[in-house]
Amino acid sequence: MNAIVTAGGIPQPSDKLYAYSNGDSKALIDVAGKPMVQWVLDALGDAKKVDHVIVIGLSPKTGLTCKKPLHYVSNQGRMLANITAGVNKSLEINPRGEYVLIVSADIPALKSDMVDWLVKTCMQTKDDLYYGVCPREVMESRFPESNRTYTRLRDMEVCGADINVSHVRMVTEHLDTWEQLIGNRKSPMRQAGVIGLDTLIQFAFRQFTLQGLVERASERIGIKGRAIIWDHAEPCMDVDKPHQLELLRRDLAQKQKTAGKSSKKPAPVRRTAKKPTKKAVAKKARTRSKAKRK
Repeated sequence: MNAIVTAGGIPQPSDKLYAYSNGDSKALIDVAGKPMVQWVLDALGDAKKVDHVIVIGLSPKTGLTCKKPLHYVSNQGRMLANITAGVNKSLEINPRGEYVLIVSADIPALKSDMVDWLVKTCMQTKDDLYYGVCPREVMESRFPESNRTYTRLRDMEVCGADINVSHVRMVTEHLDTWEQLIGNRKSPMRQAGVIGLDTLIQFAFRQFTLQGLVERASERIGIKGRAIIWDHAEPCMDVDKPHQLELLRRDLAQKQKTAGKSSKKPAPVRRTAKKPTKKAVAKKARTRSKAKRK
């Protein structure tokens, strides 16, 4: 399937990441020597399940690269409008494509095998929306200093993934609901309120299991949804705050350093000729002398 990368966000002066972006796109903030979004493009480029990559909010002038065909769509001003524009571009590229990957530009630790696992896992069923979550213990085992915000459910505590799969028709149905849900994506409590007051109350008192919440939301919105539980933290480790940026800078710099060491081949052993002994030199000289007399 095609992948849509949302990269239109520009930190404002009130944003804590503004000092790192200098008024430019958040996706272009440097992480271990590369723009943040370039790490994501590298993962998508190496993924076997990705055909084309569509970047929303940036232009070819950025000099980004990808092993898969790369397309650009200008920033539409709002998240839902950006996703809609990306889906329309995907359908232009492949009119028969039913599903798309929707990927945030701020998850630089993402790896290609994780992308392939997600696509393979989602395509075992034919639902409308696949939303990933990461259990708290998985996140804190991999990134103990991440300080993520978790949604507390009856059976687990989770944070949301920033790479998900959607059927293309989702951008043409229930637009008002999607607009509200996306607008409140940083507040699970407010999202519960969008679904309904009873949902908000039950959510507040931790009466929902993960599956129960999925079923309630799917019923109220009118879709078939499925939760994808990650056993990797990287797809859910986004950069929202300076300490998360610094954490991933250190993590990826260390991985680059380790990869560099393992890829270096040992230098070939140079064999130096042994210095001949005085006895050997004298013997060689006598041999030459005899040869001349003959």
